[in-house]
Amino acid sequence: MKEFQIETAQNIAIEQNAASIVDRMLGYIIDSAIIYIYIILVYLLLIKLDLDPRDSWAIYLLCSLPAFLYYVLLETFWDGQTVGKSLVKTRVVKLDGSKAGFGNYFVRWILRLVDVVFTSGGLATLTILLKGNGQRVGDIAAGTTVITEKRKVKLSDTIIKEIDPSYIPKYSQVTLFKDAEIQTIKTVFEDAKRHGNHNVILKLNNRVKEVMQVEPIETPVEFLNTVLKDYNYYTQNM
Repeated sequence: MKEFQIETAQNIAIEQNAASIVDRMLGYIIDSAIIYIYIILVYLLLIKLDLDPRDSWAIYLLCSLPAFLYYVLLETFWDGQTVGKSLVKTRVVKLDGSKAGFGNYFVRWILRLVDVVFTSGGLATLTILLKGNGQRVGDIAAGTTVITEKRKVKLSDTIIKEIDPSYIPKYSQVTLFKDAEIQTIKTVFEDAKRHGNHNVILKLNNRVKEVMQVEPIETPVEFLNTVLKDYNYYTQNM
Protein backbone atom coordinates (compact mmCIF):
# COMPACT_ATOMS: atom_id res chain seq x y z
CA MET A 1 0.00 0.00 0.00
CA LYS A 2 1.10 3.52 -0.76
CA GLU A 3 2.65 5.70 1.96
CA PHE A 4 1.67 9.34 1.68
CA GLN A 5 2.34 12.54 3.60
CA ILE A 6 0.06 14.90 5.46
CA GLU A 7 1.19 18.44 6.19
CA THR A 8 -0.02 19.70 9.57
CA ALA A 9 -0.84 23.29 10.53
CA GLN A 10 2.63 23.48 12.09
CA ASN A 11 4.19 22.52 8.75
CA ILE A 12 5.26 19.15 10.10
CA ALA A 13 5.07 16.28 7.63
CA ILE A 14 3.37 13.17 8.96
CA GLU A 15 3.48 9.94 7.03
CA GLN A 16 0.31 7.90 6.70
CA ASN A 17 -0.10 4.40 5.33
CA ALA A 18 -3.11 3.35 3.29
CA ALA A 19 -4.86 0.35 4.80
CA SER A 20 -3.98 -2.95 3.17
CA ILE A 21 -6.53 -4.84 1.10
CA VAL A 22 -6.45 -7.60 3.75
CA ASP A 23 -7.40 -5.16 6.52
CA ARG A 24 -10.12 -3.65 4.32
CA MET A 25 -11.61 -7.08 3.61
CA LEU A 26 -11.37 -8.20 7.24
CA GLY A 27 -13.12 -5.03 8.40
CA TYR A 28 -15.81 -5.56 5.76
CA ILE A 29 -16.38 -9.16 6.87
CA ILE A 30 -16.76 -8.10 10.51
CA ASP A 31 -19.19 -5.30 9.62
CA SER A 32 -21.18 -7.57 7.30
CA ALA A 33 -21.48 -10.19 10.04
CA ILE A 34 -22.79 -7.57 12.47
CA ILE A 35 -25.37 -6.35 9.92
CA TYR A 36 -26.57 -9.86 9.08
CA ILE A 37 -26.81 -10.88 12.74
CA TYR A 38 -28.80 -7.72 13.49
CA ILE A 39 -31.23 -8.35 10.62
CA ILE A 40 -31.74 -11.99 11.61
CA LEU A 41 -32.36 -11.10 15.27
CA VAL A 42 -34.82 -8.32 14.34
CA TYR A 43 -36.77 -10.59 11.99
CA LEU A 44 -36.88 -13.39 14.57
CA LEU A 45 -38.17 -10.94 17.17
CA LEU A 46 -40.87 -9.57 14.87
CA ILE A 47 -41.96 -13.09 13.92
CA LYS A 48 -42.04 -13.95 17.61
CA LEU A 49 -44.45 -11.04 18.03
CA ASP A 50 -46.66 -12.61 15.34
CA LEU A 51 -46.14 -9.73 12.92
CA ASP A 52 -46.67 -11.00 9.38
CA PRO A 53 -44.13 -9.41 6.95
CA ARG A 54 -46.91 -8.99 4.36
CA ASP A 55 -49.12 -7.00 6.74
CA SER A 56 -46.42 -5.26 8.74
CA TRP A 57 -43.91 -4.43 6.01
CA ALA A 58 -43.56 -0.83 7.25
CA ILE A 59 -42.45 -2.05 10.68
CA TYR A 60 -39.98 -4.48 9.11
CA LEU A 61 -38.63 -1.69 6.90
CA LEU A 62 -38.27 0.69 9.85
CA CYS A 63 -36.46 -1.91 11.93
CA SER A 64 -34.10 -2.61 9.01
CA LEU A 65 -33.03 1.04 8.67
CA PRO A 66 -30.12 0.82 11.20
CA ALA A 67 -28.60 -2.01 9.14
CA PHE A 68 -29.19 -0.12 5.89
CA LEU A 69 -27.60 3.07 7.28
CA TYR A 70 -24.90 1.22 9.27
CA TYR A 71 -21.86 2.54 7.41
CA VAL A 72 -22.86 6.17 6.97
CA LEU A 73 -24.12 6.49 10.56
CA LEU A 74 -21.14 4.89 12.28
CA GLU A 75 -18.52 6.60 10.13
CA THR A 76 -20.21 9.97 10.73
CA PHE A 77 -20.55 9.66 14.49
CA TRP A 78 -17.45 7.51 15.14
CA ASP A 79 -14.92 9.69 13.34
CA GLY A 80 -14.53 7.57 10.20
CA GLN A 81 -14.76 4.16 11.83
CA THR A 82 -17.20 1.27 12.01
CA VAL A 83 -16.94 -1.68 14.40
CA GLY A 84 -14.92 -3.59 11.79
CA LYS A 85 -12.62 -0.66 11.06
CA SER A 86 -12.07 -0.07 14.77
CA LEU A 87 -11.11 -3.71 15.38
CA VAL A 88 -8.60 -3.79 12.50
CA LYS A 89 -7.42 -0.24 13.30
CA THR A 90 -8.37 1.52 10.07
CA ARG A 91 -10.15 4.83 9.56
CA VAL A 92 -11.70 6.87 6.75
CA VAL A 93 -10.03 10.28 6.29
CA LYS A 94 -9.85 12.87 3.55
CA LEU A 95 -7.05 12.37 1.06
CA ASP A 96 -5.06 15.18 2.72
CA GLY A 97 -5.35 13.35 6.04
CA SER A 98 -7.88 15.71 7.63
CA LYS A 99 -11.13 14.57 9.22
CA ALA A 100 -13.85 13.68 6.73
CA GLY A 101 -17.37 15.10 7.04
CA PHE A 102 -20.89 13.80 6.57
CA GLY A 103 -20.83 14.67 2.85
CA ASN A 104 -17.73 12.53 2.33
CA TYR A 105 -19.20 9.59 4.23
CA PHE A 106 -22.52 9.93 2.39
CA VAL A 107 -20.88 9.79 -1.07
CA ARG A 108 -18.84 6.72 -0.04
CA TRP A 109 -22.01 5.06 1.28
CA ILE A 110 -24.08 5.74 -1.86
CA LEU A 111 -21.34 4.46 -4.19
CA ARG A 112 -20.91 1.35 -2.02
CA LEU A 113 -23.82 0.02 -4.09
CA VAL A 114 -21.66 0.27 -7.22
CA ASP A 115 -18.24 -0.94 -6.13
CA VAL A 116 -19.19 -3.29 -3.26
CA VAL A 117 -22.81 -4.48 -3.38
CA PHE A 118 -23.56 -4.88 -7.10
CA THR A 119 -20.08 -6.25 -7.92
CA SER A 120 -19.65 -8.31 -4.73
CA GLY A 121 -16.66 -6.15 -3.84
CA GLY A 122 -14.84 -6.95 -7.09
CA LEU A 123 -14.77 -3.37 -8.39
CA ALA A 124 -13.69 -2.03 -5.00
CA THR A 125 -10.86 -4.55 -4.76
CA LEU A 126 -9.67 -3.84 -8.30
CA THR A 127 -9.74 -0.07 -7.77
CA ILE A 128 -7.90 -0.26 -4.46
CA LEU A 129 -5.16 -2.43 -5.97
CA LEU A 130 -4.80 -0.21 -9.04
CA LYS A 131 -4.86 3.12 -7.18
CA GLY A 132 -2.52 1.94 -4.44
CA ASN A 133 -3.57 4.65 -1.98
CA GLY A 134 -6.54 2.91 -0.36
CA GLN A 135 -9.22 4.36 -2.63
CA ARG A 136 -12.20 2.50 -4.06
CA VAL A 137 -14.64 4.21 -6.44
CA GLY A 138 -16.59 5.71 -3.53
CA ASP A 139 -13.37 7.13 -2.06
CA ILE A 140 -12.31 8.67 -5.35
CA ALA A 141 -15.67 10.44 -5.65
CA ALA A 142 -15.67 11.48 -1.99
CA GLY A 143 -12.02 12.55 -1.88
CA THR A 144 -11.29 10.11 0.91
CA THR A 145 -9.08 7.12 1.62
CA VAL A 146 -8.81 4.49 4.35
CA ILE A 147 -5.64 4.56 6.43
CA THR A 148 -4.21 2.09 8.89
CA GLU A 149 -3.50 3.25 12.41
CA LYS A 150 -1.17 0.34 13.13
CA ARG A 151 2.33 1.59 13.77
CA LYS A 152 5.37 -0.45 12.86
CA VAL A 153 7.85 0.53 15.53
CA LYS A 154 11.49 0.09 14.70
CA LEU A 155 14.42 0.58 17.06
CA SER A 156 15.33 3.72 15.12
CA ASP A 157 11.89 5.16 15.96
CA THR A 158 12.53 5.03 19.70
CA ILE A 159 14.55 7.43 21.83
CA ILE A 160 17.32 4.83 22.10
CA LYS A 161 20.47 6.15 20.43
CA GLU A 162 23.89 4.52 20.25
CA ILE A 163 26.31 6.32 22.58
CA ASP A 164 30.07 5.94 22.43
CA PRO A 165 31.45 4.76 25.83
CA SER A 166 33.81 7.75 25.85
CA TYR A 167 31.02 10.24 25.10
CA ILE A 168 30.99 13.36 27.30
CA PRO A 169 27.59 15.08 27.62
CA LYS A 170 27.27 18.85 27.34
CA TYR A 171 23.80 19.66 28.67
CA SER A 172 22.68 18.22 31.99
CA GLN A 173 19.47 20.26 31.53
CA VAL A 174 18.15 17.55 29.20
CA THR A 175 17.00 15.67 32.30
CA LEU A 176 14.20 18.26 32.54
CA PHE A 177 12.48 16.36 29.73
CA LYS A 178 10.43 13.21 30.10
CA ASP A 179 10.76 10.18 27.83
CA ALA A 180 7.57 11.08 25.95
CA GLU A 181 8.79 14.64 25.36
CA ILE A 182 12.16 13.49 24.05
CA GLN A 183 10.38 10.97 21.80
CA THR A 184 8.28 13.82 20.36
CA ILE A 185 11.38 15.96 19.84
CA LYS A 186 13.15 13.07 18.10
CA THR A 187 10.17 12.27 15.86
CA VAL A 188 9.63 15.88 14.77
CA PHE A 189 13.38 16.45 14.32
CA GLU A 190 13.92 13.31 12.22
CA ASP A 191 10.87 14.05 10.04
CA ALA A 192 11.99 17.64 9.52
CA LYS A 193 15.51 16.53 8.54
CA ARG A 194 14.19 13.88 6.18
CA HIS A 195 11.97 16.38 4.37
CA GLY A 196 14.36 19.34 4.51
CA ASN A 197 11.96 21.41 6.63
CA HIS A 198 14.44 23.87 8.13
CA ASN A 199 11.69 26.09 9.53
CA VAL A 200 10.46 23.27 11.78
CA ILE A 201 14.01 22.50 12.93
CA LEU A 202 14.56 26.16 13.84
CA LYS A 203 11.28 26.37 15.79
CA LEU A 204 12.06 23.11 17.58
CA ASN A 205 15.57 24.34 18.36
CA ASN A 206 14.23 27.58 19.86
CA ARG A 207 11.66 25.76 21.98
CA VAL A 208 14.17 23.25 23.35
CA LYS A 209 16.62 26.06 24.16
CA GLU A 210 13.84 27.94 25.96
CA VAL A 211 12.93 24.95 28.13
CA MET A 212 16.55 24.11 28.91
CA GLN A 213 17.50 27.81 29.31
CA VAL A 214 20.75 27.45 27.39
CA GLU A 215 22.44 29.37 24.57
CA PRO A 216 24.32 26.79 22.46
CA ILE A 217 26.99 27.78 19.97
CA GLU A 218 26.16 24.81 17.72
CA THR A 219 23.89 24.98 14.72
CA PRO A 220 20.25 23.95 15.39
CA VAL A 221 20.85 20.51 13.86
CA GLU A 222 24.01 19.92 15.88
CA PHE A 223 22.33 21.17 19.06
CA LEU A 224 19.29 18.91 18.72
CA ASN A 225 21.51 15.93 17.94
CA THR A 226 23.49 16.69 21.08
CA VAL A 227 20.32 16.98 23.16
CA LEU A 228 19.21 13.50 22.04
CA LYS A 229 22.64 12.02 22.74
CA ASP A 230 22.87 13.70 26.14
CA TYR A 231 19.44 12.47 27.17
CA ASN A 232 20.41 8.93 26.24
CA TYR A 233 23.67 9.26 28.13
CA TYR A 234 22.03 10.43 31.35
CA THR A 235 19.15 7.92 31.21
CA GLN A 236 21.51 5.03 30.50
CA ASN A 237 23.92 5.98 33.26
CA MET A 238 21.56 7.00 36.03
